[in-house]
Amino acid sequence: MVLSLGISKTMSLVIVVLLVAVVAGGIYYYSAVTAPPQYPSKPITFIVSWSAGGGTDRTARMIAALLENMSGWKTVVENRVGGGGTVGHLAMATASPDGYTVGIITFELSTFEWMGLANVSYKNFKPVLLYNRDPAAVIVRADAPWKDVIELTNYIKANPGKLKASGTAKGGVWDIGRIGWLKTAGVDPEALPWVPSTGAAPCLQELIAGGIDICTCSLPEAGPLIEAGKVKALAVMADERNPAFPDVPTLKEKGINWAFGTWRGVAVPKDTPDHIVKTLHDAIKKVIDSPQWKDFMSKNGFGMAYLPSSEFAKFLENDYKVVGELLKAAGYVK
Repeated sequence: MVLSLGISKTMSLVIVVLLVAVVAGGIYYYSAVTAPPQYPSKPITFIVSWSAGGGTDRTARMIAALLENMSGWKTVVENRVGGGGTVGHLAMATASPDGYTVGIITFELSTFEWMGLANVSYKNFKPVLLYNRDPAAVIVRADAPWKDVIELTNYIKANPGKLKASGTAKGGVWDIGRIGWLKTAGVDPEALPWVPSTGAAPCLQELIAGGIDICTCSLPEAGPLIEAGKVKALAVMADERNPAFPDVPTLKEKGINWAFGTWRGVAVPKDTPDHIVKTLHDAIKKVIDSPQWKDFMSKNGFGMAYLPSSEFAKFLENDYKVVGELLKAAGYVK
């Protein structure tokens, strides 16, 4: 009986040990199989819907460069220009949701469906974060005869159709800025015809060449040419002056109660896993918190902003609705 009992206890101990080993091995195997792969394990492509040299392109390249320096990630910036921003945004939205194609989404995303340009909106994306907001400005050639924005506004009213403006596609952010400026000043927006362009950079070159008379875009985008003395800013559509351009008054200072601008953020296709979104968010948040980023944004006059993923999602939904109303008022909705 004693011998039998000893064997029973020994066998029981062996069985317990084996069970523990099996369970532990199963857990290890399950974890190894189901654990998400290391991210990123290859280069990340940032898609920009606008021309090289514009504000969106410049900020995207700075984010990519700082990500490489700070996180060791390999990055590529790819300009997908065309269709007033639809080409690039569609490329972002339809990319594989694996975190290796990341989009720099812009204000125009809120316009595409309303204007019948493309079946893409905030609903096609999972937002990562908002990093920038910039008001529109009224830019003319340095030798233009108007001393301030009131003189220019009065000239447009008295000479409908004589001047032309540009800055982005029809119904884009700078076009809506033009519409709001003129309507608020009591001028028919049709008095200043709009010439569509692929972004601020080509618009400013066309302005210098004399093909157009006014470019509405952000102050940072026009900054290098302002410094070079080739163009001048008559006003900015903001609540306050831009510290980087302290001599440029706001429209409100001139008695035209209108403020409007653009925004830029990072997003990925809507089916991208949440853990990838969080990894991207955390890495890019470190970038926009860095002294290098703040120095770059400040020196170039870009407005610094931040909204995390959840708040950016609410912002996008609201912006889509507000912009829709503005486009309806302008007769652009199809």
